[in-house]
Amino acid sequence: MAKLAVNVDHVATVREARGIDEPDPVLAAGIAELAGAECIICHLREDRRHIHDRDLRLLRQTVKTRLNMEMAAVEEMINIARDVYPDLVTLVPERRQELTTEGGLDVRADPDYYRNVVERLKDKNIRVSFFVDPEASQIETVHQAGGDIVEIHTGHYSEARTESEAEERFIRIAKAVEKAASLGLDISVGHGLNYVNVKRFHSLSQITEYSIGHSIVARAVLVGFERAVREMVELVRPF
Repeated sequence: MAKLAVNVDHVATVREARGIDEPDPVLAAGIAELAGAECIICHLREDRRHIHDRDLRLLRQTVKTRLNMEMAAVEEMINIARDVYPDLVTLVPERRQELTTEGGLDVRADPDYYRNVVERLKDKNIRVSFFVDPEASQIETVHQAGGDIVEIHTGHYSEARTESEAEERFIRIAKAVEKAASLGLDISVGHGLNYVNVKRFHSLSQITEYSIGHSIVARAVLVGFERAVREMVELVRPF
C-alpha cells in the first residue's frame, strides 16, 4: 500500500510572501500527520527562500512519522543533516533562479562524489534518496552510489499538454519504476502530481510513496488543510 508524503515547503512559501510567522509549516505538518500522511518533507535550500533552519529543527522534534529533508548535496547541508538526523535525506538539484526544482539530479556527472555523500549520511543512520529523471542510467548510478531510494521526477508528465503526450511520458516513468524495482531500490514519485493526474499511477504497484505538496496546499485554500490531505491519502493508498 502506497504512502503519502506531504511537502510543507509550499506552506512556508505563503508565509514568506508576507514576511511574517504564519502559516506555520510546523503546525501544518502536525495536521498532515493527523490526516493520514506518513511522511513530512521539507527542502532546506541554500538561499532559505521558504523553509528556515528553525522549521527543520522544530519538525525534527515534532514529526511523529518520518521526516524527509530535501537538500542539495553541498557541504553546508550535509553537515546540517548530520546534526539534525532526519529519517531520510533526498538529494535534489538546486539553482538560485528557479521557482521550484525543475528536473532530476544528474548523478552520473560525479558518481564518486555522490557515493561519498551517501557514506557520510549513512554514517549517521540517515537513509538516502535521489531525485532523478526517469532514465535507466541515472537509476543505475543511484544504485551504484549506495542510494536506498529513488524518487522519480514526474514533472514532465504533469506538464503534458495532450493525452498522447501524457501517456508517452507516463510510459517512461513506468519503465524507470521497473528498472528501480529490478535493482531492489525503494521507489517514490513526485513533482507536479495532483488530484487528477495521480490516478494514472494505479498500475504501478512498486511505488511505495507519493511526494506531493503544491496541489495539496492549493486545495487547502478552498477546503481546509486536513481535508485536502485526507483526500489525497484516499487517492494514493489503493495504489
